[in-house]
Order: sequence, then C-alpha cells, then structure tokens
Amino acid sequence: MLGTSGCQAGPSGALWHGAVSWLKAPVRSGGAAPTDVGVLVAPEAGSWGSSRTGLFGVLAAFGPGLVVMLADTDAGSLLTAAQSGSRWGDALVLPELALIPVRYLLQEMTVRLGLVTGRGHGELIREHFGARWAVCCSITLLASALGALLTEFVGVAAAAALFGVLRLLSVPVAAAVLISLAFTGRYRRVERVALAFGLAEPLFVPALVLARPHLSAIVSGLHTAPLGQRSYRYLLAANVGAVIMPWMIFYQQGAVIQRGLRVCSLRAERLDPALGTIATQVVMVTVVLLAAASLWHRGGGPSLSGVTQRAAALHPELGPGSRFVIGAAVIGAAMVAAVVVSLAGSWGLAEALGWRRNLNDRPERGSAPFYATYVAAHLLGAGIVLSCTNLAQLAVGVEVMNAVLLPVVLGILLALEARALPAAYRMHGAHRIVATCCCVAGMLFGLAVVPALVL
Repeated sequence: MLGTSGCQAGPSGALWHGAVSWLKAPVRSGGAAPTDVGVLVAPEAGSWGSSRTGLFGVLAAFGPGLVVMLADTDAGSLLTAAQSGSRWGDALVLPELALIPVRYLLQEMTVRLGLVTGRGHGELIREHFGARWAVCCSITLLASALGALLTEFVGVAAAAALFGVLRLLSVPVAAAVLISLAFTGRYRRVERVALAFGLAEPLFVPALVLARPHLSAIVSGLHTAPLGQRSYRYLLAANVGAVIMPWMIFYQQGAVIQRGLRVCSLRAERLDPALGTIATQVVMVTVVLLAAASLWHRGGGPSLSGVTQRAAALHPELGPGSRFVIGAAVIGAAMVAAVVVSLAGSWGLAEALGWRRNLNDRPERGSAPFYATYVAAHLLGAGIVLSCTNLAQLAVGVEVMNAVLLPVVLGILLALEARALPAAYRMHGAHRIVATCCCVAGMLFGLAVVPALVL
C-alpha cells in the first residue's frame, strides 16, 4: 500500500510494482521520499481511481488526456490548420511534429502536480505564489477560455448550417446541452459525453486518403520555413497557440482530481497524455495536409473564411460526402472543446478564489459561484455569436493570443513543478533538462510573437 492513497498491490498489481518502486526510490539530494502522498479530495463513488489494478487500472486512468486531446483539436485549431495548409502548403507540418514532445512534457508535469498534491492548478498558484498571481493567471485563463468558447460556437453554427440548420437554433441548443452537463452530479458522465462528441474527429483521416497527397511535396515542405513572410509567422504563432493552450493545463490537472485518481495511477496517467498528444498532432497534421492537397498543390492558396468553404474545397475529393465529413468532425470537435474550455475557465477561477467546484456533488450554496461562472460563460459566448455576422478570423486570432500567453503559462508551470512537489516526484537529470529547455523555448517564442507580427 502507498500511504493513504488506497492503491493496493493485489494479485494483478504486478503492472504497478515497477512504477510504485520508482516513486518510492530514495531522493537524490539525500532527503526522504514522501510516504503519505495522495489525492486530498474524496473520489466519487465507484471512482476509476479506486483500488483497481493491472490492466483495469490502466484503462481506468485513461480519460483526461484523451479529452484534452480531442478538445485541443477544436474548431479554432482545425480552422488554423486548414488556413495553414491552404496558404503555405506543407510548410507548417514540421512545426506540428516538433510540438509533440513539448506538449507531452507539459501535460506530464500537469498530471504529476494533480496526482501528488491533489490540488488544482489555480489553487497551487495561490498557495505558493499568493492571491495576486492566482488572480492574474485566472484572468489570462478566462481570456483564453472565453475566446476559445466563442470559436466553438462559431464552429457549431457554421457546421450546422451545412445541414440547413440556422444558427438561431443550433447555438442555443448547443449552449443548453453544455450547461446541462455540469448539473449531472458526476464528472464521469461529463467526460463520457465529451469523448462521444469527439468520436467524429478521426473522419479527417479517410478524407486525407481520398485527397491523395504527394509524398514528395510533403518531404519538400518539411525543410521549407519562409520566416521572412509575415503571414507565415502569424500562422506559425497560431499553430503553436493551437497546440499549447492555457486551459489545457488547468483542465487536465482539475480532471485528474475530479476522477479521484491516486499516485499509483501515475504510470497509466503518463501514457494517457502520450497517446493523446500523438493523436492530437495526427489530426492537426492531417488537416494541414488535406488543405494543402485540396488547394495549395492545385494552384489555390485562398483564405478559408469558414466551414462552408472548407467543405466546398473538399468536394472534388469526397463528393457529396464532404458536407457530412466536415460538418460532423467540426461539430464534434467544437462540442468536446466547449466542455473542456468552459470547465477549465470555471475551475481556474474557482481555485484562485477558493470556491467549491466538485462536479461530483450537486450544486449548493458554496459551489454557486462556480456554476454561475460556468453558465454565464456559455450565455455570453452564445449571445456574442448570435449577434455578430463574421467571427471566422477570431478563431486564428485566439490561437495567436494563446501563443502570446506562453511566457506566463509555462513559467508558472515550471515554478510549480519545482516548488509544489516533494523532491522524489520532481524531474531529474535529462528529463529535467529537456523539459526546461522546451519550456524556455516556448516562453522565448511567446515573447517574440508580438514584435515578429508587427515587423
């Protein structure tokens, strides 16, 4: 047994033996490894983080990383990838591939923070750096989450229009579904619905096969980087911001806690973001290649102003099915992302201000501010989308804003990993060097975004 976590090494617990032994290894600095570390909140009844071991334990721990993956390829990210492929062909494929290890290392740090401390990201910031920093980070989170929520409603409206559904109907219905999810009284239900929404995203893969991209063009694009072009730099920043988002960190750490996962789930939870990261970038690269094959390599290169234009561009490859493929994939991506960004924004603010925020409990007076924030975000986002006529460029702009916020987001994450975790659970050796270099590179990129776009 590992401390108070309740994770037992039963007959089928051999899979965890190596991970638990590694976690309890002596600290290199000479300190003692913690012996009583576990999640500090009560898990929901029948929690996936209970005493299951072996293969069932591995499968039970999957979820938050996959949900984040599906949400990361949201309507704004898909539009950014499509713009990249239609404007610059395959030249932005290499940056997408280079972001795979960076994204994984960030999510792995987030998972360890959640499992070991049992506290949310905003709560840890408030505890270790004070209320001012917590509020500051919550403001950046809310700005990113609200911007992303707008793009999700835009995606729902545009995709529904492909099937003849007016946005006056599609947006309110989407908002009502999303609001109702938070009042089910079980986080697991919210996660399952989010995963179901995201099942349509893999439809882009067969679409790419039908588009028949040329391998020689892809290889050529891998060593093409026209950094002297302002539009390329803008889309490069947007692609980075589409992969590394502030709400991604807040959501994953909060989701680990909501599921009642414990330290003995660390091994599976490290695999979860690894699979999620690879799947995320597969979808992003697929959309870039799809847009490049459909438009760029055919003498195109137009600016795709919405989902309708994307469906029309794919018509020669997919025929009448383009409407279903694009519409279903974008609606699924927008809905799962809307669940994540709204919960991340509400969790982050609640953690910074000390509100109750457990989705496994029915709403009560103590959690009223959390639920009010969640509902208000959806009503505000839906209202803005219904009142405006053209928000397509906002999608790419939101991703650029995420890139600008990288210095704050990555700096705080690195600092928390060094201060909030016991020594035995921190990064060491090559792991620490690589992760630190990736974070510093991301921070420098974020600082360079504004002048690079202005010049």
